Amino acid sequence: MKRFILPFLLLSLCWACKKNNLTETPPPNPEPPVQIPAQQGMITTDKNFYTSSDAITITYNPAKGNAALNGFTGDVYVHWGVITNASAGAADWKYVKSNSFTTPDAASKMTRNANGTYSITITPQSFFGVPSGEQIRKIAMVFRNADGSIVGRNYDGSDIYLPVYSNGVNVRFIRPELHPTYTLTPVQQTYAIGQQIEVTGIASTSANLRLTLNDKEFATANSSTIITGKATITDIGTQTIKLIANGTVQESFSFTANGTVVTESLPAGAKPNGVTFINNGTSAIFALYAPQKNYVYVLGDFNNWTATASGYMKRTPDGNTWWIQIDGLNPNVEYAYQYWVDGAIRIADPYTEKVLDPEHDPYIPAANYPNPGIYPIGKTTGIVSTIKAQQEKHSWSYPSITKPSKNNLVIYELLLRDFLGANNYQTLRDTLNYLSNLGVNAIELLPINEFEGNSSWGYNPSFYFAPDKYYGSKKSLQAFIDACHEKGIAVILDIVLNHAEGQSPMVQLYWDATNNRPAFNNPWFNPTAPHSALSFGYDFNHESSTTRAFVKDVLKFWLDEYKVDGFRFDFTKGFTQKPSNSIDAMSAYDASRIIILKEYNNFIKSIDPNAYVILEHLCADEEEKELAAEGMMLWNNLNYVFNEASMGWLSNSNFSRADYRTHGFTQPDGLITYMESHDEERMMFKNITYGNASENYNIKHLETALKRQELCAAFLFAIPGPKMIWQFGELGYDISINENGRTGEKPILWQYNTQPARVALKNAFTLFINLKKKNSIFSTTDFTHNLAGAIKFIKLRNGNNTVVVVGNFDVVPQVASIDMGSSGTWYDVARNNQALTILDGTYSATLAPGEYHIFSNFILNP
Repeated sequence: MKRFILPFLLLSLCWACKKNNLTETPPPNPEPPVQIPAQQGMITTDKNFYTSSDAITITYNPAKGNAALNGFTGDVYVHWGVITNASAGAADWKYVKSNSFTTPDAASKMTRNANGTYSITITPQSFFGVPSGEQIRKIAMVFRNADGSIVGRNYDGSDIYLPVYSNGVNVRFIRPELHPTYTLTPVQQTYAIGQQIEVTGIASTSANLRLTLNDKEFATANSSTIITGKATITDIGTQTIKLIANGTVQESFSFTANGTVVTESLPAGAKPNGVTFINNGTSAIFALYAPQKNYVYVLGDFNNWTATASGYMKRTPDGNTWWIQIDGLNPNVEYAYQYWVDGAIRIADPYTEKVLDPEHDPYIPAANYPNPGIYPIGKTTGIVSTIKAQQEKHSWSYPSITKPSKNNLVIYELLLRDFLGANNYQTLRDTLNYLSNLGVNAIELLPINEFEGNSSWGYNPSFYFAPDKYYGSKKSLQAFIDACHEKGIAVILDIVLNHAEGQSPMVQLYWDATNNRPAFNNPWFNPTAPHSALSFGYDFNHESSTTRAFVKDVLKFWLDEYKVDGFRFDFTKGFTQKPSNSIDAMSAYDASRIIILKEYNNFIKSIDPNAYVILEHLCADEEEKELAAEGMMLWNNLNYVFNEASMGWLSNSNFSRADYRTHGFTQPDGLITYMESHDEERMMFKNITYGNASENYNIKHLETALKRQELCAAFLFAIPGPKMIWQFGELGYDISINENGRTGEKPILWQYNTQPARVALKNAFTLFINLKKKNSIFSTTDFTHNLAGAIKFIKLRNGNNTVVVVGNFDVVPQVASIDMGSSGTWYDVARNNQALTILDGTYSATLAPGEYHIFSNFILNP
């Protein structure tokens, strides 16, 4: 019986307690559920984990990231697509909702919230129309206003990539705040040695969680959905924190830890910019001019594109230049590299001689550049620079030539892209006989240094020391120049130093993302061009000593490394800081601009006293006169008046401005006159489209139009001074400049050389060029002319020798009456030196439309 007493008593006590409203002591309360911190950052979602079939609400905070839409109150749209298992790479967007970035997708319009954020709810699989068998891995997006002129991105300008989870265990970070991009990066990218970073991670289901810093564990939480820990930073360079669940599932992010910047002068012999090889090419000293920056790493193939202590750059005592020596290089290996500045941007070296461009290099014809280099895919983004200590060098046979005198200069302006089907330097080299037979003694190449894209005129430059690979290698360019020199042909490089484009690392290095322009502290560029009436790209400030030093480095490099014979400076009218809001004001006399151009001219002449310095200036005569007096040559655009004469419309056909004296110049060699350049509508196109006519004489007819070009050319080359031809002008190229867009590719029509009427024009050009080069009278300063009206003439005198060129530019016969200066026998070189006797010193004749003669009182050397 005793053994039953205790249970009975316990039951009785329990019943009594309830009867008297008494309670027994309760067991301890279970632990409250762990509170998972709320998401924070530019992008948040209403669920921590979601699959492609879940409805999710995405919220965008425009005050974060690049903050481009911060304060914007209009409609905000998402421009987006997805990265799937079928994507070719991390940036291969699929199922993009709108094919036009300037036209919004109505289904992608966001709702503005009371706190200024914007939200939208979607179910990814159905919203993007992704087939059920295809797995969405990330949602790729940017935010924009209706026309796409304002775009919200990550703080560094990159696109936004939001992960999409699969079923099972998933993990993600809640702290620190991260950017949703390819590789997660915290908002605070850089930390200091000894600093702690607080980390919180969560899991979709209970799991054994670990946090590691550089694979060293610093926190654990078993059977939990949340883990928190603090990591102490002990190393310089890239640090990686991982969140691991059950030993296999993981997420990671990276950041940089910096030590104290070492202040130290550049080693003796090291170049202040670019790369200097030492120790037989096994070591390289990298130098970057970047004042006002906090830290710089050099990243490259030599350190697996990772920020390391050995790549943490030193700073010179003046605070302007960053440098570091990298050892252990193979002199025979080409290394790609970039500079990582302040954890914000990665740029190629502004002084690199070769770049790798992942977007455009794959489209370079193999015949032009067989092996352009291997881009470090997956290790970095953007354009990278390259170095190689032991490069195959061209052995110069003709590093210099006796340059043609400026008075006798006949320049052939050439865009390699539109000149040859195989548009590379080797093929151009094989074509030199054509140009030499034509008689030209200088080739002016449109810009060939690295420009944006592959197909371009070249006036959108990005790198100034690197030839664009689209046309060939460094060695093939040098071999072409050497071959030109062998034939006595000078090579003039068209160079664009008024502006650069957005790919330029110097533009990117100091950038105002808010206003989408160069920052005010950019050492080279104006935030906006002071000459607002006419500007291109991002405007160089030539009153900056930093800009002038850079320009001189560029000029010296091409003179020394490529043996070019001179430069044609594009748009030197823009080398001014003088505010102007009209073309006339911009073209007015500017003493500061003159000083700048004289400085560049003197620098070039200090390297090569005979180098050509040609300016596309087109400013006031007073200014151009002063520049010409310093030995520079000025472009003289007479396209309009020559074309009016060629078309037979005579009221505006006075080309007396081809005479250097009308500009106030003292010598003819300072004025380069041309009928066509790359910038003007082609004369033959206007002839056959708008040419005048009378009865049976019609300039729109091809053969007549070609003869009108011959008439104009006879006068062009007879007027003393250097001359220029635009490519195929000698064959009457008649495709409009606007064909396929102004700067678009044009048909290459070498078959013109099989058409007798066009060959006749080319032969006439050859005659006129040789007359100019071989007979000093065409360089005389003793000449008179009447270059207005229907009957035009020019009379040149050199001692007792006289040459008279006369022509009828009307579409009806006209009477010519020209004082020849003397009687006797005259020879018409345009008609195989047919003799003409003049008895009273006056040439009188009725000239048919388009008829011309080149008379001389002596036998000219053709």
